Amino acid sequence: MTRICLTLLAALLLTSCHNQQTVKASAERRELPGGTVSVSGPVLSYASVVDRVAPAVVTIRSSKRVRAPQQFPFFDDPFFRQFFGAPRSRGPQTEVEHALGSGVIVRTDGYILTNHHVVDGAEDIKVDLSTKRTYSAKLVGSDAPSDLAVLKVGGSGMPVLQLGDSDSVRVGDVCLAVGNPLGIGESVTAGIISAKGRSTDQVGTGSFQDFLQTDAPINQGNSGGALVNTRGELIGINSQILSSNGGNIGIGFAIPSNMAKTVMGQLIGKGSVQRAMLGIGIQPVTPDVAQGLGLKETRGVLVNSVRAGGPAAKAGIKTGDVILQLNGKDTNDANDLRNRVASEAPGTEVTLTILRNGSQQQVRVRLGTLTAEAAGDQTQQGGEPSGGSESASKLGISVSPVTPDVARQLGLPRGTQGVVIEDVDPSGPAAQADLQQGDVIQEVNRQPVHSVADLRSALQRSGNRAPVLLINRGGRTAYVAVPLG
Repeated sequence: MTRICLTLLAALLLTSCHNQQTVKASAERRELPGGTVSVSGPVLSYASVVDRVAPAVVTIRSSKRVRAPQQFPFFDDPFFRQFFGAPRSRGPQTEVEHALGSGVIVRTDGYILTNHHVVDGAEDIKVDLSTKRTYSAKLVGSDAPSDLAVLKVGGSGMPVLQLGDSDSVRVGDVCLAVGNPLGIGESVTAGIISAKGRSTDQVGTGSFQDFLQTDAPINQGNSGGALVNTRGELIGINSQILSSNGGNIGIGFAIPSNMAKTVMGQLIGKGSVQRAMLGIGIQPVTPDVAQGLGLKETRGVLVNSVRAGGPAAKAGIKTGDVILQLNGKDTNDANDLRNRVASEAPGTEVTLTILRNGSQQQVRVRLGTLTAEAAGDQTQQGGEPSGGSESASKLGISVSPVTPDVARQLGLPRGTQGVVIEDVDPSGPAAQADLQQGDVIQEVNRQPVHSVADLRSALQRSGNRAPVLLINRGGRTAYVAVPLG
């Protein structure tokens, strides 16, 4: 009997051991179609990562004096003044405006990265560390186009975050957002990288954006805080959210650490950021535009304007050229091309591979220095930019020649040629393509338009294919495809 019991016990122990190995193996290996892949067990805590990261994330409180709103604006009304007289002047009234955000210590000698909008115009900046110690901070430099700023506080041996390589980040990677939302104190949220290369600049503000998108909640006060990977490396500076109600809906954006590193280096070394430019306006190549221009593929970036006397003009770049590559690397996104050019040093010579009239060629361009005026010309154009009128019924518009008086009224450069849209049929193709009264049509399918007859002839040649128009709106040009069906 004893021998039987011992035998049964041994069998039970072997079975238990085998089951444990099976459970362990199931946590480490998972059968998938096409083969077996190794997977790690579930991560139950990121506490060790937060322990390393949190001391380097700070709270930033800034303040500035602004003009106070007038308490009795009706005193400016002459009707009230005749009864009450002018108010006694006490000089301009001001009040203190406060802003709250986060920041990241990136050097042991007290250099801190944050957002430009957190400290914009600030007269007094305070930095609170996780140790409850508060420092007065000096603004080293601020760069509105990238929404980055660098602060400096006195001290040494401070906790820092190492800058990771944001280019190596992959969509689906786990990330943590650390900051001070709503001033309630240090807070950590988790999510994944939802997308890369995002831009929220839909209105041509001239900002340089290459956001990492994440669903890790980012709320008010998190701006300027850290987005880190699971190794505790800084991969982004939290910047903004996309929301219909002002709250978090799982779409947040962070400035990549590689961009932050470049901007920070210039702000610390020079106090400002210098960027290069080509001197062109650009837009995406959409399927409709590609078809209208007779392109075999929907790829590259379309040049919709060339700045007179600029680097691209000197190199022979023309409106209607399609830029396929920059220095041998494909470019299919207008925002990406703009950022890549801007990251180069002014004076650098680059090679563009362009498509013109169906054939590829390479053009060498020496980049210029981006100025505030040129930044407006370089903004990405996502699509569309007032004698007697004649009907262009195919498009659902009425047009008339551009005379010198009309050009002056529309704020167009002297010598602008084309036909101006006088009226748009709300149900016609032009209205669907967002063409507007006052837009000037300068080309149809790459053919110049100088008169109403030119427009009519070009539209006849296009047949049933969606014509691609070069539109000038207020001095800015863009290609617009007008589907006819």
